[in-house]
Amino acid sequence: MTEITAQTLQAVREAVAEAVGIDVDEAEPDATVLGELGAESIDLLDILFRIERKVGVKIQAAEIAELLQGELSDEEFEDADGRITPAGREQLARALPQLDPSTLPATLTADQVMTLFTVRNLAEMATARAAITADAS
Repeated sequence: MTEITAQTLQAVREAVAEAVGIDVDEAEPDATVLGELGAESIDLLDILFRIERKVGVKIQAAEIAELLQGELSDEEFEDADGRITPAGREQLARALPQLDPSTLPATLTADQVMTLFTVRNLAEMATARAAITADAS
């Protein structure tokens, strides 16, 4: 991925902290947004709106899901019971380089996947989106 600037990382940390109601120091880059920081799905929309205001790039929640799932179909990513398949686990390791696949729960479900997304992952998305926007200009 594109290297994150300190300015973008700080803006994302501030957006997360403001939306979740925590101190910016608690929004550490490797903290999981929907896990460790206690954000809920509705907070994610607020976070993305704040990132847009601070960084000038729009990220939609669906784009996070697309990043996590990659080019795998729903059936390739998760089984009929909602558990992430081996191919899905490999995709998660590509999308979230901080993950050690061997430490993931044996029965990781699709609902749990978003809890793996970190502040740094959001900053990486914002940085990548800014680069695409700049190239298009």
